[in-house]
Amino acid sequence: MTQLAGADALIALDPVFAQLAVGAGHNLWGLPHLTMREKAFVCLTADLCHPHLDLPLAMHIQMALANGVEPEAIRELYRHLAPYVGYPIMVTAFQRLAELGLPEAQDTKAVEPTPLSGALMRAVHDLENVDTGLAEFTEDQLAQRWARPGLSIRERAIACLVVDILYQTLGESLRLHAELAKSAGATDETVRDLLRGVAEFGLPRAWAAARALAL
Repeated sequence: MTQLAGADALIALDPVFAQLAVGAGHNLWGLPHLTMREKAFVCLTADLCHPHLDLPLAMHIQMALANGVEPEAIRELYRHLAPYVGYPIMVTAFQRLAELGLPEAQDTKAVEPTPLSGALMRAVHDLENVDTGLAEFTEDQLAQRWARPGLSIRERAIACLVVDILYQTLGESLRLHAELAKSAGATDETVRDLLRGVAEFGLPRAWAAARALAL
């Protein structure tokens, strides 16, 4: 796991595993090209991809809050990731947020879709050549979330890259999100650090994604 505050809980489960897990956690938190918020979002997104909705999620929520991530930003991360990891998973995840005592949502306004442009619109156009109905649904989902406040484009793209790596969607989706991250200020070193950080949650998957990106 990725936060020393959870070491005692891990030691109670297995002391040798706790040593290995805490050591692996130092990897992510020592990476220089990701912000502390982004490192927290890596952990929270990885939890949804496995999903880890018990002890690891509680530890990562605590860690995110301790590193200055606002409760509403955690909620916005979950809203953003719903179509990427699946709406049913997110129902359970929001239930766990309530059980863990996260404050109720501050943003209760109706969602206002924002027309797509740039790489997101190109991705929708490419999908129209595959299936127009799927392209329409995708455009609707993307238009509802990428321009919302609370998270930056870079943070949203990095979270989506975590999903791509752990779900092994290593084609158009991976390339789109890497492009979006770089358009919002990420560098090749940022993406390399992301791959190194995600390796804690699935080394073979990070390895395959590194080859796919060919950085």
